[in-house]
Amino acid sequence: MIKTPICRQQLKGITTILSLVLGCMGTGWAVAAEDGDAIPEHEYSKGVKRCMLCHKEGKPMAAHEIFLTPMGISGDPRAPFADGNHDCEACHGPSKSHLKRKKGVRPPPPITFDDKTPVEAQNKVCLACHDTGARFHWPGSVHDTEGLACVDCHDRHVPDDPVMNVQTQSAVCFKCHQEQRAQFLRQSRHPVQGTTSSLSHVGLMACTDCHQPHGSAGPGALKRNTINEQCYDCHAEKRGPFLWEHAPVSEDCTNCHTPHGSNHENLLIARQPWLCQQCHVARFHSSDVYSGTGIPPSGADQRMLGKQCLNCHVQIHGSNHPSGVRLTR
Repeated sequence: MIKTPICRQQLKGITTILSLVLGCMGTGWAVAAEDGDAIPEHEYSKGVKRCMLCHKEGKPMAAHEIFLTPMGISGDPRAPFADGNHDCEACHGPSKSHLKRKKGVRPPPPITFDDKTPVEAQNKVCLACHDTGARFHWPGSVHDTEGLACVDCHDRHVPDDPVMNVQTQSAVCFKCHQEQRAQFLRQSRHPVQGTTSSLSHVGLMACTDCHQPHGSAGPGALKRNTINEQCYDCHAEKRGPFLWEHAPVSEDCTNCHTPHGSNHENLLIARQPWLCQQCHVARFHSSDVYSGTGIPPSGADQRMLGKQCLNCHVQIHGSNHPSGVRLTR
């Protein structure tokens, strides 16, 4: 092969052409290193091995535990760490410019999952993969309209995401839902973990047993379409249909019960018999409002002792007995 020397004029022409090409790409390039090296601003780096130089165990912003999560499974073609999926940059965006400092400051990745990145941009990254199933109702849901980011509830770098664990989930929800936290500390409550230290881990409930935090077609982000349908998932014996229905029961369970917690027995919104007298004030029994005069030692009114109204009306949710028109059997 005969090597032809390049003259100074040819070299100058090549340099000019390269300058024009780079000028057209100017919006995608930046000088990000103090030594003057030009690197692409929106180009991928060499993968997670470079990231782990700074984000390994023991570093201030360690992210090594992501390898213990589903996202870090390299054998799953859907995972960011599978071949060709760009590892960390699958979520954080092309971050080659993040590798070197510019004027003493390291440029952040395009997506930082904090207040430096708009919530819409953060959630768009997550929903690019997690857009089916439970996330179908996310657009327009309460949490979406309130401006919550996925990372406000989820910890994406740890193997045991607290909001996905029945023992720690409630603590995440209670950060915002303080009123419900107080209700779960009342005398009568559902056994949600984190509300009392006396409960064992057996039979515990989580907020997501009833609620779908990503949005739903039901009220209050319930998993079912109505309150009663949600309650019947556990309280199937109250479902009916009954031969003799109790109207407020078939209409809405929360007519009598408060779902998170109450200082009255069985999650009731008020104590019997005053709860019943909110509707039953003039039929069958005296319409007089009961008082402490019917409680020993002042007295012994059968409608004030034991289960009060339920001393006789034992089938308060509905009866299938031919003689149960008054819900007494």
